[in-house]
This record gives sequence, C-alpha cells and structure tokens, in this order.
Amino acid sequence: MAHLTYKIIQHDGGWAYCVDGSFSETYRTHDAAMVAARIAAGEQRVAGDTHGIAYEDAQGVLHEELSDGADRPDTSVEG
Repeated sequence: MAHLTYKIIQHDGGWAYCVDGSFSETYRTHDAAMVAARIAAGEQRVAGDTHGIAYEDAQGVLHEELSDGADRPDTSVEG
C-alpha cells in the first residue's frame, strides 16, 4: 500500500499543503490549511468507484491513469 504525506508549508503569502510535489490552494492561516489537509487526506483513503484520473506531477507533466477504487493509500498530515 502506498503512503502519502500531506505537509503544511508557507506558500504564496499564506499556507498550503503539499503532497508529492503538488500544492493545494493557498489558505490564509496555518490552521485553515491543516483542516483542509486533514479532510483531503481522509477523503484519499475512502474506497470508491474505479474511474480514470488525471494529475500533474512536480515537473508539470500531465498523467492519465485508471484508478482502482479499492486501492487506496495510507495518509498522514505533518506540519
């Protein structure tokens, strides 16, 4: 099982969470970014339907994959 860590960092004049090189939107406070990261991390663990996904990696390359709804990562939040 994969593991993803959501890290709270200062970003663009506020706070954001970063996962594997991808940044969230910017939040005004550290606490707001922490709440958003905990929600996102929790949703990441929930099984769902198998469907196609698209994401951009740290180098800006777009990837498209089939996501098995039962194959969910373990997650944590730091910061």
